[in-house]
Amino acid sequence: MTKEEILKIVEDEEVEFIRLQFTDLNGRFKNIAVTASQAERALDNNCMFDGSSVEGFVRVEESDMYLHPDLNTFEILPWRPQQGKVARLICDVYRPDGNPFEGDPRHILKRAVEKAEKMGYHFYVGPECEFFLFPLKENGKVDVSARDGAGYFDTEHLDGAEDVRRDIILNLGAMGYEIEASHHEIAPSQHEIDFKYVDALSAADEIMTFKMASKIIAQRHGMHASFMPKPIEGENGSGMHINMSLADAKGRNMFIDRKDPNGLSRIAYQFMAGILAHIREILPLTNPLVNSYKRLIPGYDAPSHIAWSETSNRSLLIRIPSQKGDETRIELRCPDSAANPYLAIAACLMAGLDGIEKKMRPPKSVKENMFNLGPEEARRLGVEALPETLGEALSCFEMSLFARDVLGDHAFKCFLAAKKEEWRQYRISVSSWEIEEYLHKV
Repeated sequence: MTKEEILKIVEDEEVEFIRLQFTDLNGRFKNIAVTASQAERALDNNCMFDGSSVEGFVRVEESDMYLHPDLNTFEILPWRPQQGKVARLICDVYRPDGNPFEGDPRHILKRAVEKAEKMGYHFYVGPECEFFLFPLKENGKVDVSARDGAGYFDTEHLDGAEDVRRDIILNLGAMGYEIEASHHEIAPSQHEIDFKYVDALSAADEIMTFKMASKIIAQRHGMHASFMPKPIEGENGSGMHINMSLADAKGRNMFIDRKDPNGLSRIAYQFMAGILAHIREILPLTNPLVNSYKRLIPGYDAPSHIAWSETSNRSLLIRIPSQKGDETRIELRCPDSAANPYLAIAACLMAGLDGIEKKMRPPKSVKENMFNLGPEEARRLGVEALPETLGEALSCFEMSLFARDVLGDHAFKCFLAAKKEEWRQYRISVSSWEIEEYLHKV
């Protein structure tokens, strides 16, 4: 879209407010709302905000930041009133000197995409977003104990949140997003919405918009949409599986080799090998919370070991979906819905490109169900475990030159400091389990 086209839509549709949205390092949408009278100023990149107030941005003495709207992200929010309409633009963050702010997650992903394009590749992503829907109590608090009785793919009569999910999809569709499928997931009150393959930046924008829309629409139905990875003990957690492929300048899938037994090209194997080689270093970017690691345990439909399968083995970190031809792709199964999508996708892309540059080879494919194998069997197969806690993952991340290169020095230091503080706070807290287990025993 052009500036003139947007200004005409604002006038013709009687848009009253425009939200200028951007993302902090934790993956939370922020926004500044301007009135329609300020639309031209906003589109000319003249809207300033205080960057020192945003997690992971800058110090007070260098706080002025400017929002540069991506004109192609202009959308009228369909869930807002039709009188006094509200539109949005997703923005990149810039410094006053006109240079992109190096701590902007969207800029970090753009740098990774530019590297891929210089190598002759276009990166495409299809996210599978899982989340929970819980009812809200009269006091506005979330009732996690009130869960539906539905399970995997159950139909409407068992799924109390079917209308919420349908409303989310209809609103996203009104914004131009193409949803491939949706269904109830394995855990009670758990749902999944799958997006069509798009370029990496659009995919990250879609995930952020989806999470925002889900929370707003669920609240209107008296429910809360949660992207917490593991809110229910003893049940499956919510993942954000990332399907990935590379294409050439003509849009041809570069992961295809019809002569290969698995239908995969040399580039696909190298890309996959890069992710497997770097996953321990980048895990805090794909699984950023203390709670994330309570999902990555055997038996709950989430990977716990670094291995891949040439079949659709869902117990492994990477699987090759059965669709072949133009739909050939690899699926990374560890990321969860709490991840900042810009950082997670950038890390996956950079790891894959490193695999291509260094001509890495993946380890031997694993056919066994990893959920049924103990530590000794895993060692026999030569399979390494994923970090079991955020603290362990941060130790790998902190020592990683590769992770620092993905984020850049500024974002790396800020992200690491925030996550180390989160881990410290968790370590010094005393849980109800500890009280119940130890208070009367020792």
